[in-house]
Amino acid sequence: MSLFLRLGAEERVKEAAAMVCWALRRVGLARAHLARKASGVCRGHEHQPLGPRPAAPGAPGSAVELLGKSYPQDDYSNLTRKVLSKVGRNLHNQPQHPLWLLKERVKQHFYAQYPGRAGTPLFSVYDDLSPVVTTWQNFDSLLIPADHPSRKKGDNYFLNATHMLRAHTSAHQWDLLRAGLDAFLVVGDVYRRDQIDAQHYPVFHQLEAVRLFSRHQLFAGIKDGENLQLFEQSSRSAHKQETHTLEATKLVEFDLKQTLTRLMTHIFGDGLDVRWVDCYFPFTHPSFEMEINFHGEWLEVLGCGVMEQQLVNSAGAQDRMGWAFGLGLERLAMILYDIPDIRLFWSQDERFLKQFRVPDINQKVTFQPLSKYPAVINDISFWLPRENYTENDFYDLVRTIGGDLVEKVDLIDKFEHPNFCRRPWMPALQGEIRVNLHSCEQLKSSQFLKAWTVPVLVTQMRFRPEVHPVESSFQHFVF
Repeated sequence: MSLFLRLGAEERVKEAAAMVCWALRRVGLARAHLARKASGVCRGHEHQPLGPRPAAPGAPGSAVELLGKSYPQDDYSNLTRKVLSKVGRNLHNQPQHPLWLLKERVKQHFYAQYPGRAGTPLFSVYDDLSPVVTTWQNFDSLLIPADHPSRKKGDNYFLNATHMLRAHTSAHQWDLLRAGLDAFLVVGDVYRRDQIDAQHYPVFHQLEAVRLFSRHQLFAGIKDGENLQLFEQSSRSAHKQETHTLEATKLVEFDLKQTLTRLMTHIFGDGLDVRWVDCYFPFTHPSFEMEINFHGEWLEVLGCGVMEQQLVNSAGAQDRMGWAFGLGLERLAMILYDIPDIRLFWSQDERFLKQFRVPDINQKVTFQPLSKYPAVINDISFWLPRENYTENDFYDLVRTIGGDLVEKVDLIDKFEHPNFCRRPWMPALQGEIRVNLHSCEQLKSSQFLKAWTVPVLVTQMRFRPEVHPVESSFQHFVF
């Protein structure tokens, strides 16, 4: 049970600080004992080391070594050990992994349905592009405005001010169009700072598709098609861009929706109900989200739209227009295989992996749960720094220390102390969060989770602002 410190007057600060320090010394001793005990319990199971934390990102002269290249750090650098350990895993390229199965099913469908000249596939596939991109590739090439919320440091993983881990596979769109391609699939791992629950993880996998049409390709077979045009100069509306004719836009939109309906039917089976929801993306217009009715529930599965002509023109394809869509492989796989928790995709537990070793990639698979222990729930209270703090900073800290044992984190209460706010070196806000600890692989019992993880969180999990020593005493978590 947590002890939520609420100080009523400044004269109690010293007394409370002494009490917290005494409690932390006790926790430190318990941690050492549990570390020795845990070495036998979790033998063969990978967990985070208990050593000192690495230097803060942006330290002068420091650099990040990633995929054979070195990137100097600066004030933008915010990669964590947890995220760095995932780069290069490429789950979508590991044979018989559920994400690989789904990728192969999509490839099989596009190869069969859309042959090119001489019987070769119309769509080329790129599934091994580096996840390190420039900020220009990730944002500017896609016409994302400078003040768009998706650019925030708090939502992305930056190596430095000019390089980052891609937040979407669309970061490669401009380069592939510039290379002269007009029909392609891109598959890869993408990185976003996000909340902690069963549906979100800092690394997931996307599949992106683009197809461009020339005037001849789009209007072939259309009555009086020789008299129709792709482009015009008019005004933008909810239904089309200012440079596109309405006829061309409707044909591209029809081809896009037909392509995606066929794809989802191939994956989920015949008789699938589909609906389209109007939405907004900076790089497409009009834009849509596709929803499917699966087991009586409407589920969003992807985003798509008619590509912004400004993007297409800048890549050198001024005589063409086209569509693009992007879907999350984990999202589809969780629906298709009935996988309840996104952390399971990173499991190396043989009991999980063997369920997907099937002779036919189209074979139906229903995930069989590994769990037999309930989750352990702990409430934690702490003081927040006054400045330079986002909730995603805290989630990254939880993931770095708790690893994949942390199933969910919820903010359940917050409190602003009026007296502390008068002191510039004091924190302004106290928060209380609820942490659900649950091992997907169940190599640890509930008792072990509580005994091992809680002391580690208490002794290691703290923000490190350069503030007055008294604040540091209250910066630790207290149970």
